[in-house]
Amino acid sequence: MVAPVFIGDEVTAAGFRLAGVRIRTPQEEELSRILVWAKNNTSLIFITAEYAAKLNQEQQTGLLSQQDPPVVVIPDIRSNTPMQDLATQLRAQLGVLE
Repeated sequence: MVAPVFIGDEVTAAGFRLAGVRIRTPQEEELSRILVWAKNNTSLIFITAEYAAKLNQEQQTGLLSQQDPPVVVIPDIRSNTPMQDLATQLRAQLGVLE
């Protein structure tokens, strides 16, 4: 089984590293390349809200709507970047926003 990949800051990555997750802490200009690599080399991607916010809207939508591998956006340890409400995000993806 292929280990999941974590993409985010080094401090948040420390806990994931202890759990056996492969860690990537790319610079902003490397982020797109690392995402392509992760899509091709893992069965699950974790990305912090801070790093997800660095992507343009099109990249964010594509990343969050992909099913294989699934992507989980998690809060970074500093909580500098607010996370989108999960219920609203799911309604938007399902096309049932009120």
